[in-house]
Amino acid sequence: MATESKSKRPAILILGAPGSGKGTQGKALGMLPRFFHCACGDVFRSLDTRTELGQKFVEYSSKGQLVPDELTIQLWEAQIQNWKDSHVYFPDTDFLILDGIPRNVKQAEILEEHINVHHIFHLSCPDRNELARRMRKRALRENRMDDASDSVIEDRIRTYEAETKPILDFYPDDIRTDIDASQQPIKVMHDIIAKITTLPAFKEMDKISV
Repeated sequence: MATESKSKRPAILILGAPGSGKGTQGKALGMLPRFFHCACGDVFRSLDTRTELGQKFVEYSSKGQLVPDELTIQLWEAQIQNWKDSHVYFPDTDFLILDGIPRNVKQAEILEEHINVHHIFHLSCPDRNELARRMRKRALRENRMDDASDSVIEDRIRTYEAETKPILDFYPDDIRTDIDASQQPIKVMHDIIAKITTLPAFKEMDKISV
């Protein structure tokens, strides 16, 4: 990696509509050495609401309001630092695997100060009926009946199309790989790993002894 990029945390983004399998792939990669999975939900679940940042989050969440983009990234950065200080995440040898964050182009712009995105995996599933089926199945399995409704599912897909998918145009095309998310998860994982192992940044980090 270039000297200037070493101050930024190396990262790989997994993007895709709800139901495309981002979380499944992110968690699986996070089980491997040299990869640290960070989902947006993990950040909020790990919040210490006694801190100043935690209190700011509560101000919005208690009213059912969306957390502003700047605060979301501040919360993310604080939690990443906590994981580093706790020696569960090692930025010198680990790739951050991000899913659910950035959630929009503004967040992607702010994150530019903190991460060096080496590759983006776009889990593509044009069949919206298949996405809806997966989301409904997951909601029922996790006993979240409200999330299984057609209106909620349609709204989540619309939100993704309007707010999150434009992130793909924010980054250069040459660092993006489109993957058929309708495949079996193990085949999706195979495609992701096959690409990661060709990345110059991965080859360089692989030389570092741990």
